Amino acid sequence: MSTTERPKKTALLVAQRIVDDIHRRGNQIGDRLPPEKAMLEDYNVGRGTLRESLRFLELQGVITLKPGPSGGPIVQRPDSSAIATSLSLLLQFQQAPFETVVETRAALEPRMARLAAERMPADEIAALFAIIDLEQQNLEDENGFLTQTRRFHNSIAEGSGNFIFAALFTALSDILDGSSVGVQYPSRQRELTVDIHTSIATAISDHDPDRAEELMNTHMTALTTYTEKHYAKALAAPVKWRM
Repeated sequence: MSTTERPKKTALLVAQRIVDDIHRRGNQIGDRLPPEKAMLEDYNVGRGTLRESLRFLELQGVITLKPGPSGGPIVQRPDSSAIATSLSLLLQFQQAPFETVVETRAALEPRMARLAAERMPADEIAALFAIIDLEQQNLEDENGFLTQTRRFHNSIAEGSGNFIFAALFTALSDILDGSSVGVQYPSRQRELTVDIHTSIATAISDHDPDRAEELMNTHMTALTTYTEKHYAKALAAPVKWRM
């Protein structure tokens, strides 16, 4: 260990052991972990250290702590919210603007579309076209439309078959959704979005990775140009940490 590297706190080491044991036992979502007395004996730590470990795992979305006599730690499935929280905290301390999040998304999405064209199963492709139908139905409802466009892009991220891409993309979307950028898309912009989404979905359905990547790159370039033109000041604002 280098002179600048600090040893991990006991509570974090215990948290790692708890996660290892969850996988070793084959615990499923909703399973209750052993009672506190058994965990104190298993991990040979004090009550304060164990509770700190459990609180850390709760913050990471690994467990939920159910109160009451029949409660205790319940296994959960972590999601992107922990990544978004940690990433937004890091970005705030770096005084990074929202523009960096937009740039990162624009770099990721064409590659994800390419992978989706290679890997996305038929049922998920059908769901992608169903989302586009909902976009069309919500053209006059901006909030409803934006909800469906996020579903569209999330579906492609998941359809890439790359869990890291999907988790990172969702975290970036969470940061942008929690921002004060306030980007609005007029009706003409929403119509153009439906058109390009339809073309992207068609390329994915045709299993044409080159075309899917090209179209997504065009889509991201257009979105970046639009936001830079109309919301340059907002994009230059620093990311702020949120819980």
